[in-house]
Order: sequence, then structure tokens, then C-alpha cells
Amino acid sequence: MTTRPPSRGGGGRKGSGVGASKRPGRGPGPAGRSPFGAKSPFGAKRPFRNAKDPERERTGPRTSALDAAQRAASMRGEADKRAPWRPGDAPDAEAEHRDQQDLPTRVRSPRPQASEERPEESPRRARAPRPEAAAALVEGPTRREQRAAASATLASGVQTLVVEEDEAEMRIDRFLTTRFPQLPFTRVQSIVRKGELRVDGKRAKPNDRLLPGMSVRVPPLKLDAVGERPRSAQRDATDADFIRSLILYEDAEMMVLNKPFGLAVQGGSGTVRHVDGLLEALAGPDGQKPRLVHRLDKDTAGCLIVAKTRLAAATLAKSFRSRSARKVYWALTAGVPRVHQGRISTYLAKEEPTDADARMRVAQHGDDGAAHALTYYAMVDNAAQKLSWLSLKPVTGRTHQLRAHAAHIGHPIVGDPKYFSIENWELPGGIQNRLHLLARRIVIPHPRTGKPVDVTAPLPPHMAQSWNLLGFDAARYDPIVEAPEA
Repeated sequence: MTTRPPSRGGGGRKGSGVGASKRPGRGPGPAGRSPFGAKSPFGAKRPFRNAKDPERERTGPRTSALDAAQRAASMRGEADKRAPWRPGDAPDAEAEHRDQQDLPTRVRSPRPQASEERPEESPRRARAPRPEAAAALVEGPTRREQRAAASATLASGVQTLVVEEDEAEMRIDRFLTTRFPQLPFTRVQSIVRKGELRVDGKRAKPNDRLLPGMSVRVPPLKLDAVGERPRSAQRDATDADFIRSLILYEDAEMMVLNKPFGLAVQGGSGTVRHVDGLLEALAGPDGQKPRLVHRLDKDTAGCLIVAKTRLAAATLAKSFRSRSARKVYWALTAGVPRVHQGRISTYLAKEEPTDADARMRVAQHGDDGAAHALTYYAMVDNAAQKLSWLSLKPVTGRTHQLRAHAAHIGHPIVGDPKYFSIENWELPGGIQNRLHLLARRIVIPHPRTGKPVDVTAPLPPHMAQSWNLLGFDAARYDPIVEAPEA
């Protein structure tokens, strides 16, 4: 299309730029209309340019600010974001129409007949969004709501747990078994060992301690409650009676059990009956059961501390870590040590790091997985220079520490299937081939009062039989009490 140059004369010919500029109200804008409304900015009232042709009056661009913003967003690839206005700020086609109705009659554009034009066919209204469409665009989910929805979906798989105040200083594996009591302990160890568990974004070890406010990322857990064995009232009553028969000391915060030989403390591969499971029979109305504070080997008898509240469990566990608890063990060993009282200090490491119940070996400082272990021992009595009654005081609490240390000095504990390896050694008649190791005594600060709680366990039946056979007096003075504490 070719545009004719404007005339230089002052005739004001139609289409001439000069003539158009001299007419009042002829500013830029669609269809010759002022951008400020139906009136000229100079105050003079005028009719619309095409008053005689209403159809032509409605042609031309009728772009609103909302249309421009939406087109710009689509060009930037941001069409799916929220509208640039809050609810109520978007232009309303009906409101614009009402403003037009309020104009004086002589300046209002003539309305066409209903048969000539429908609102949905008008180019003017087609470009402005309908009120319900604008509301749907504005009232969509915010980014915060979308993140919350995503988090809720994610929680069904990977979970993020926050450590509470009463869970402070708790081991990471104990934290998981507390939060997910139906999760087998072997599964807990597998999760930690494979690095699937993260604490504040970092990989965790089973013996890592937690602090309040830490975030623990837990992988998806398959907790099938349907597969659990149903508990009967008769079974609970039987388990509760059995646990109560083992109590050596009890108050509102804690109790000390006399764990028998052969009873595991926690479940594992092929282990169905254990102390942790039996404690479920003592659960309160809120479902909280007593909690284990420390562990003993399956074949080790004696004092086992159980906390009744979560706060007591955290306090008692802290006493063990700070070595405020004093423990004394009795053992029957092969041979008689040349030094009747002494100190055993070595580094211990597992022969099979992936096996929770693997045999411990004496390692060198700096070896992978090696930890320092310290034990004081004293010989209380002996039988014909063949068997010794040793009293042991462990300062550290490593796995199989006393059994590995006794074997290290050449006097393994009688009946130990893992560490007893003396060739051509015969078990004396009348002595049972069972582990002769007893957690004899424990002294620990009370979790609430701080006063020492001193509890002593009796000899288990097989050790009592051996003591009687060898003529040992269980009431004899124990020199281990004079051993250092560190």
C-alpha cells in the first residue's frame, strides 16, 4: 500500500497530516479517538469520527494492558505464571462498558441493534478476557502451595524427620527403631550402612549422635502392618509377667533387668524372641513402651538397664557416653594370668565390617574401623591353676570387648564359641559349655535425681553351678573396685 505525502498547504485536506494536526481532539489513538477517553484533552466535546457507521467505529485494535502483558509473557515463555495483577486489579470488560454508558448521550457512540451484533462476536470484547477466565487465571495455586503439594507427595516416599528435644544425643540407629518400631533392626543397619540415610544432607554412621533440630532424611520404607503377627491379650500378659520376673530395680523413670543367658536384647536374622519385643507388653495407654539404653550379648547374663520415658533414655545414654556409668563383669577363664591385676589396652576392629555380629580382632592404630578399647581386670580366685575367676571393669564399650580382651591375654572365657581356641583343652566335668560371663554390677546416675543407682545381679544357673563345683564364694571381696576408672 502506497501512502501519499502530506500536502504542504493549509487546506486541511482529508488524510493530510497537517490538516489532521489542526483539528482539535485529533491526537494519536485507534480510530481517531483520544487515548484519555471520549473527550479531547483540550476540553472540547466532539462526536466520534465515524458516528454514521457504527460497525466501522468498532474496528481497529482494542488492546488492553492485560492483553499486552499476556502476549509479552507468552513470548518470554512465562505464560503459565500468575497474572501480573492481584485479584480485583484485572480490567473488567463489563466495567468498561458501564463507563461508556455513563457518558453524555451526545458523545456516546450509537449502539447497534441486538440482531446486528452479539457480545461474543465483538472484536472489542473478544480481546478482553471474561471475568471468570481472569479469576481462574489469578486464583491458581501459588508457588508456595505448589511446593507444599510437592512436599506432601514426596512424604509418601522419602521422609524428612526433625529431631525433637527428648531425642537429643540418641544414636541414629536407635532413633530409627524408636520412630519406626515395626522396622526390623537388620533393615535399620542396612539403611545406614548403604548410605541411604542422611543427617543434614550428610551420610550418617550407626553410632552417630543426633542433636535437636537436625533433619534426618529417611528413604522409602516398606512398613506392611498387615504382615505383622497379631498380638493376643494372653500373649501380652505372659510376656509382661516374664519381664516383671526379671526386674532387679524399678522406679518411675527406669528399671534394671536381670537378662538371662540365651535371650537376645534385640531382634535379628532368625531371632524372634528378644527383650526389645517383650517390652511391648509393658506399653502404656499412649503406645509408648520402655526403651533399651544399652546392649548385652545374647549369651551374656546380668544387669540390663531399660528407660521408661524418652527423656530418661536420652539421659541414661548420655551417662554411658560420658563414662559416668560403672560396670563390673564376672567371668570364668581358662588358665591363671601371671599378673593377677592388670590393664588391657588395644584397638579392636571387626573381621567382617558388614556383619553386625562378626568376630573382633586386635588391630593397629589407624586401621580401618579400629577403635580403642580399655579394660581393667583382677583375679578374685582360681581353681588348681586351671581356671580363674576374673572380675572385669570395661572403661570403653566396644563390641565383644571383654571376650576379645580375655582371649588376647591368653585366657579366653569358658564356653565362648567365638574366641575360645585353646587346643587340646577339655571342659572340666560338671561345667556346662555355656558362656561364663555375667554383667554383675552397674552403678549409674539416676536420670532425674542424679543420685547413683547401684544394682547387682545374681549368678545365672550355669555359672552358679560352676561356682559351687569349683568352691568359689560369690560373697568374696572383689578387688576390681580399686581399679582406676579411666
